Amino acid sequence: MAGKGSKKKASKAAPGRNDDFRRVAQNRRARHEYDILETFEAGIALQGSEVKSMREGKANLREAYARVDNGEVWLLGLHISPYAQAVGFGSHVPDRPRKLLLHRSQIDELTGKLAQQALTLVPLSLYFRRGHAKAELALARGRKLWDRRAAIAERDASREAARDMAQARRHGKG
Repeated sequence: MAGKGSKKKASKAAPGRNDDFRRVAQNRRARHEYDILETFEAGIALQGSEVKSMREGKANLREAYARVDNGEVWLLGLHISPYAQAVGFGSHVPDRPRKLLLHRSQIDELTGKLAQQALTLVPLSLYFRRGHAKAELALARGRKLWDRRAAIAERDASREAARDMAQARRHGKG
C-alpha cells in the first residue's frame, strides 16, 4: 500500500503548474510587429475533424486575425489542415471563419477599445487547456519599421547588460 501512495504523490503536479496545457501553434511574428496592450483567452468553436487535426499540431496562425462582427468575435485566416482519416462527410474547410467564445462583457470591452483607438485583435497562440481548444488574443497596436528596429536594439542591449552583470558576479565571487 505504501508504494501506491508514494507513486500517486510523485505523479501529482507541482503547485502553480498546469500539466493540462499543450500549445498547438504560436504567432511569433505578432510580438515583433505589434505592441501588445492586453491579452484575452477565448474558446474556439470547432468541428470534430478540426479538433483532431489541431491535436496533431496541424494549425497555422501566420495570416490569422480576429474581428468583432454584430456582437460576435470571429477568427479569420486560421488554417487547420484537413484530418487525414476524415474523408468526405467528416472533413472540414481548412480556412473557414471560426467563432471565438468570449463573455459578453469581454466582447463589449473589445468593441469599445477597437472603436476608440487604432487597435487590432491579433491571435498569439492556439492551445488546449483541460481538453478545450483555446486561443490567446491580444489587443495590439501596430509598430512602424523604426519601432521594430528600436525594440530589437533595446532587447539586445538588455541581454548584453544582463550577460555583463552575470559575468561580473561570477568573476567577483570566484
